[in-house]
Amino acid sequence: MSKFTDLAAQITSNALYVVSFLIIIAGLFVCSVIAEYIIRKRQGITDKTSAARRAASAGLLSAIAAVLMLFELPMPFAPSFYKLDLSELPVMIGAFAFGPSVGVLIEFIKIILKLFMKGTSTAFVGELANFAVGASYVIPAATLYYAKKTKKNAALSCVLGTICITAFGTAFNALYLLPAFAKLYGMPLEVILAMGSEVNPLAGDNNIVTFVLACVAPLNLIKGTVNSLLTLLIYKKISPVLKGAGIGADLVKTGKKEAVEE
Repeated sequence: MSKFTDLAAQITSNALYVVSFLIIIAGLFVCSVIAEYIIRKRQGITDKTSAARRAASAGLLSAIAAVLMLFELPMPFAPSFYKLDLSELPVMIGAFAFGPSVGVLIEFIKIILKLFMKGTSTAFVGELANFAVGASYVIPAATLYYAKKTKKNAALSCVLGTICITAFGTAFNALYLLPAFAKLYGMPLEVILAMGSEVNPLAGDNNIVTFVLACVAPLNLIKGTVNSLLTLLIYKKISPVLKGAGIGADLVKTGKKEAVEE
């Protein structure tokens, strides 16, 4: 109960930030829904998966993602607060099965579950970072795959997602996250940048650009690559199970069944 009380207190004390967080989430969700609508409209795709199946599948995948989020691996080339996790894997599987809007939903539920399990030590800045960077990976990849579900396009989608997470994650850290963390913890930005140069000489001295290029970019590149490879391997193998369990989407195009990625 104390964990829930502490979480409620943090939400109250950071109400403006939480509201802005929710606005960003809503905006990304709307964008993904619009992208799906445009693709369906142009290609005449009808998704027959029931709302109940989508909800159940999203809940299950969100729970798995939240648990995976708790297991983090530090990277030797970056400060200890930068860690690798595989929580985007269930998100990507759900997005591949249902589309980018469900991917955004799973990403959001994952963060909520994590907050209830572990709370926040960053006044929600870290949670926003995880959501935004994860969405920058899942949305473009799932949108491209949703337009054409083939093995080749699945690979191209994962490449696109990896490029996007690397570029966005690097820029987002430089422009927002690092200054936000410095303000949150009441320390000069130079102190955080020095943490990077201590473990990675390529991070430079008090240079935020070299810091993100040396520490953040490789982390997001590895994260995107690992999650992409696992998605391609796992989604292909478990797709028959997912379809039998009602997780896979049955797509009908111009009156004929469209073959999915498997």
